[in-house]
Amino acid sequence: MRKLIYLFIFITLSTPARSQFLMDMVDTTTDMGKTFLDLYENYGKIRISGYLQPQFQIAQSKGAPSYIGGDFDSLVNNRFMLRRGRVRFDYLHYPKNNGLTVQFALQFDGTERGVNIRDLWGRVHENKFHLFSFTMGMFARPFSYEVNRSSQDRESPERGRLTQILMRTERDMGAMLSLDPRTKGHPLDYIKFDIGLFNGQGMTAPRDFDSHKDLIMRLAHKPQFVTKNLSLSGGLSFLTGGMEQNTKYVLRTKDVGGVKNFVIDSTTSNQGEIAPRKYYSADMQLKWERPKTNTELRLEYVRGTQTGTQTSSETPTRLFYGNEGHYIRDFDGAFFFLLQNIINKKNQIGVKYDWYDPNTKVKGREIGNGNNLNGADVKFSTLGFGYIHYIDDHFKVTVWYDKIHNEKTSVPGFEKDIKDDIFTLRLQFTF
Repeated sequence: MRKLIYLFIFITLSTPARSQFLMDMVDTTTDMGKTFLDLYENYGKIRISGYLQPQFQIAQSKGAPSYIGGDFDSLVNNRFMLRRGRVRFDYLHYPKNNGLTVQFALQFDGTERGVNIRDLWGRVHENKFHLFSFTMGMFARPFSYEVNRSSQDRESPERGRLTQILMRTERDMGAMLSLDPRTKGHPLDYIKFDIGLFNGQGMTAPRDFDSHKDLIMRLAHKPQFVTKNLSLSGGLSFLTGGMEQNTKYVLRTKDVGGVKNFVIDSTTSNQGEIAPRKYYSADMQLKWERPKTNTELRLEYVRGTQTGTQTSSETPTRLFYGNEGHYIRDFDGAFFFLLQNIINKKNQIGVKYDWYDPNTKVKGREIGNGNNLNGADVKFSTLGFGYIHYIDDHFKVTVWYDKIHNEKTSVPGFEKDIKDDIFTLRLQFTF
């Protein structure tokens, strides 16, 4: 018990000055003093951080479907909720020689719906060339800019629909090798390259259900000033993977007699093949910095091939059985985000536009017009805008409105725009 108390004291008083003050008081000639010193040397580099996001939302109609915090219940059009409640523990051990630097991270997410692990990974940094690191465990996949931007730092309440559908929870189990120069003045110090293998279904499935893995890589250019006040950064991402076809039924969109429809390929040899997931992404960030205000523009475009079900383009979380078919769709999507400080850097307005088209081979009234296309093939776009006020480093307020539009189709329920706009008032507490 005493060890835990001393450990808590050291974590709490972790600034160099306070730590040195405590160390000067330790009598290492006693067993308790030696224990105290041992705890500091082994656990003194622990950092605890976290944030809480309580919010109030109003939907345009009761029971509105939503990717802005989840669907509303059938009799509900407003709600209080804890969107996120994160606590994170980080540990970093520096070697006394040129050995490996060891890093460990554990993050929990607690809301009114329960507690889940969000990150649990270990990383080693080599200290001979100061170039490489290796990570294994549960962590965010190295694909796209938006996937890897923390919910703590993000200005809009949520990531876009495309990101949530293709990479729900953002994280997966896997291993990753990174090239990220840590020596000042290195000729590649503006480059970061990640490449990794992942289970593929993310953290929405209880376990890995096939032996096929996703290969993901990202080449990022770190922010560099192109003029005195204007900085530029960007990246290219690629994912190739898929899932084992546990049935022989594969369906793709084709033009048959002037009508676009899902056409079944039931060749026996299809069973055991890999239903594809291939994503390509390009992103760019421009930032114009001034003494009191900044202007920032972020752009990202994603396209590729996705395997889903008849009623959903989300990444499947299980194998298919019986007469279930693998629905393979070509998709694309993008987001454009403009951020502007007003008065000073504590006040910010943002405008974000994004779209997700789950099936680029069909559009509008072609969907549901005498074919087996349905709501999973409908294109959605979102115009979000709002105001963010940074009270200080530990508290901010976000007022945001998402105006959501779906294309008009021949599918029942999608003949006109659904009333699913969302207003969000969010507080964020950070420590």
